[in-house]
Amino acid sequence: MGQLESPSSSEGKVVTKEEACNVTVSDQRLLDLGYRPEFRREMSLFGVLGISFCSIGILNGMSSALQTGLFSGGPLGLFWGWNICSLFMLLIAFSFAEICSAYPTMGGLYFWVCKMKPDVPILGFFTGWLYSMAMVFTGVSANLSAALYLSSMAEVGRGRSLTRLEIAAIAWAVNIFSGIINTIGTKAIGHMSTLFVWWTLGGTVCLVTTLLVKAPMMNSADFVFTNVQNFTGWQSQGFVVLLGFLQAVYTLEGCETAAQVAEEAVRAEILAPLAVVGSIAGSWLIGLAYLLALLFAVQDISSVQATTFAIPIAQLYYDAVGPRLSQMCLVVIMVSQVMAAITTFTASSRLFYALARDNAFPLKKQFMTLNRFQAPYWGVWSSVLIGCIISCAYIGSAIAVSRPNYLLCFFALIVFALSQFNAILSSAAISVMLSYMQPIIIRVFWPDSIEDFGPFRLGKWSWPVNLASLLFTIFVCVLFILPTAYPVNVFNMNYAIVAVGGLLVVITINWFWWGRHSFKGLVKTAMPRH
Repeated sequence: MGQLESPSSSEGKVVTKEEACNVTVSDQRLLDLGYRPEFRREMSLFGVLGISFCSIGILNGMSSALQTGLFSGGPLGLFWGWNICSLFMLLIAFSFAEICSAYPTMGGLYFWVCKMKPDVPILGFFTGWLYSMAMVFTGVSANLSAALYLSSMAEVGRGRSLTRLEIAAIAWAVNIFSGIINTIGTKAIGHMSTLFVWWTLGGTVCLVTTLLVKAPMMNSADFVFTNVQNFTGWQSQGFVVLLGFLQAVYTLEGCETAAQVAEEAVRAEILAPLAVVGSIAGSWLIGLAYLLALLFAVQDISSVQATTFAIPIAQLYYDAVGPRLSQMCLVVIMVSQVMAAITTFTASSRLFYALARDNAFPLKKQFMTLNRFQAPYWGVWSSVLIGCIISCAYIGSAIAVSRPNYLLCFFALIVFALSQFNAILSSAAISVMLSYMQPIIIRVFWPDSIEDFGPFRLGKWSWPVNLASLLFTIFVCVLFILPTAYPVNVFNMNYAIVAVGGLLVVITINWFWWGRHSFKGLVKTAMPRH
């Protein structure tokens, strides 16, 4: 007595009445939206929150992109940029939480757009494809970052610099490892995301303590809060500080990932929006503590700028805590980076599943197939394959700038764009922010687009929050395609516009060639029960 079998639980698993009731409520909400439950609901609040924390990846995101703010604005730009961007990203999180509570499905941004604006299917198609590719871009940058950390560790410990081919090979290995973990399924990802929360908290304490205790010289508060650095060549200090916003925005993207596992969470209409908002709020505070430690402990910004290490943060640690402790710190960051890379493929594979379910993605049967671990493995390994292909471009910068044959000009430009690490960071950030823009635009111009709100609702604050979010998103997308150095040449050009522009062209061609004939909007797999 007091126990029963849940249709969404593991076969033969006995659950309590309360757990079964929560699963039934979540599954009923999914049925009301027109979808048959396919996944077991095995994720708790901590697991869902961990997914968003994993995707944001404070330690690895801030460390990987630190140089963009350190060289463009310096400590002042990093500190104030972090807090300003965190505030606006929190507003975006509130906007998403309201929508996610109403539509707790794994399609995330794509489903929200289709549901709120069903009369314009092209919007949903573009959002789904752009966001899925954005997740793959983000995964590529995460895997490449992990490879750069390993390369830097080899330089610090062995004095050996890895070649671009070796770095790309490590990135491929991380890609494949991410695929293997995602193939094991929901429960493994849930356990890993829970571990990631504790790893982030423990890692932050470890890194902050090490920096503050072992740094031979501590900077003054005046340096941390007012010092401006400019290695860009631009004369306008205000513009240079704004360029450093990339570090904060790139780091804080990913809160919406909780929606990608909504169909695998108990009471998703409550847990998913809490995870979306909680991940940004927590990341703001944890990131601020880590950033302040870095700024107080940095010994010489010019040394970091001139480093020979594969990733500049390694030089900061090397100068501040010495070779042995710097290797320990890089291990902490690298493990965090690998776990973050895994969750990006979790998000992209679930989105491929959602797109295939609605005829917005080819090979519908294959991409909707789940293995015995409840993983959409076609989506997982497609993400791995695309990630490995893009990682190949990292090898090709020398080839790309030395080809005189104009017939290969466009291809060479794409290869060179994707071989620049900062361009990959910018491409990932812009692609995600463009995806963010679609549901926010609908909420601004069609505020009545949500007919049935969930438990999380902003009320009278909804429209102002969405308007502020939209303006910030537009501002960031424009800012991140501008040149980051002056004078501009083939080596320092911001090639993010090439990568993102090429992606938009491919999606547009795909829509007119195939999508407009196949995709007509959301396809219900179950009739709502009333």
